[in-house]
Amino acid sequence: MTKKVLVPIADGTEEIEAVCIIDVLRRAGADVTVASVDSLQVTASRGVKLVADKLISDCTNETYDLIALPGGIPGAEHLRDSAELEQMLREQYESNRLYGGICAAPAVVLQNHGFLKGRQATCHPVFVHQLENTDLVETRVVVDGPCITSRGPGTALEFALKLVEMLFGREKAEEVSQPMIVR
Repeated sequence: MTKKVLVPIADGTEEIEAVCIIDVLRRAGADVTVASVDSLQVTASRGVKLVADKLISDCTNETYDLIALPGGIPGAEHLRDSAELEQMLREQYESNRLYGGICAAPAVVLQNHGFLKGRQATCHPVFVHQLENTDLVETRVVVDGPCITSRGPGTALEFALKLVEMLFGREKAEEVSQPMIVR
């Protein structure tokens, strides 16, 4: 069965994280929708132009197996400020379906909206002070129940492979990582 994944983006999204998440999940066979909370074309944090498949408003009636948030500033702030994305994340959280974020997104989006309550998480070191639970903040990728978080651009590949593992199992993550010469 195909797994449906939503990767929201915005102006200022960290491009390494967004593209790494999208690419690795597609290599695993996930049906990945890239949805912008701004306009279809966004300018990422380093000036790279990214084109979304659709707007977040076109995704609100869909159910996803995973919602994975890239970081970047002001990208994560734009994600945080999207009422439609917040509602989708709330439904994901309340249904105990997979969700996560990397870099600024765990603190700026997930913590801000209460989706890290009672969970261990990590994020970019600049935002660690915003997390309630800092026990594992120096861990590169943290899994706590359906929530997966990671630190930043340098951990994006590990994060994406962990998302594959959570969706499809360890064997699929190994299968995807081998031709990429990751492990």
